[in-house]
Amino acid sequence: MTAAETAAGSPAAPAAPVAVVTGASSGIGAATARGLAAAGYHVMLAARRKDRVEALADELTAAGHQATACALDVTDRPAVDAFAAALDRCDVLVNNAGGALGADPVATGDPADWRRMYEVNVIGTLNVTQALLPALTASGDGTVVVLSSTAALAPYEGGGGYVAAKHGEHVLAETLRLEIVGTPVRVIEIAPGLVRTEEFATTRFRGDKEKAAKVYAGVSAPLTADDVADTITWAVTRPSHVNIDLLVVRPRAQASNTKIHREL
Repeated sequence: MTAAETAAGSPAAPAAPVAVVTGASSGIGAATARGLAAAGYHVMLAARRKDRVEALADELTAAGHQATACALDVTDRPAVDAFAAALDRCDVLVNNAGGALGADPVATGDPADWRRMYEVNVIGTLNVTQALLPALTASGDGTVVVLSSTAALAPYEGGGGYVAAKHGEHVLAETLRLEIVGTPVRVIEIAPGLVRTEEFATTRFRGDKEKAAKVYAGVSAPLTADDVADTITWAVTRPSHVNIDLLVVRPRAQASNTKIHREL
């Protein structure tokens, strides 16, 4: 009998399944962590901003959920490998870390911005997926979620670098699904359209709140982080034999990346 068993001799409750969420310090990542915690997962909150994930872990723990804060830069492969090695198990991986920088045309786009977007969105997803795939397989019922974007499916002017990175992430998910078919691991891709979060557009425009606001101007109800998190949680909690290969979710006002109804 282990120390985890009760004095009366009854075995302890089975350990909760573990879900790793990258980019969990804000926006869709934080909302997804809340959704999965409420669904019964022990959520590993991975992000660069340790203070933010620690605060979220405290919030979830106070609500009776299980959560652990982890400082992690997904582009740092040695750190990712060390993070993976420290986990006893992993049942779900949500590759949410990513982002956009700039909105310049291809002719004048900054190569440094393109490189950073590729590193975070594609190589970051590759790093964490490679590091955790053995544990996901060993779980006997693993799930990899790749949070891409409608930018992964169609281009738009001024989005070349982000579109290229998200296309890369989309193809990573599609290829992985082909390569691991027959193993007990699902690969789910969620591709959101126009989502209003506290940081995405502001980061893209380097803190220019006026430019960021124009992205959502006239759109009465863009998606929220909670909308996307609800979609991710729903997909992850389907029966094991059900795989949501690709789910595109947009606000009603958005028909495509370039067709958005604005009430101006």
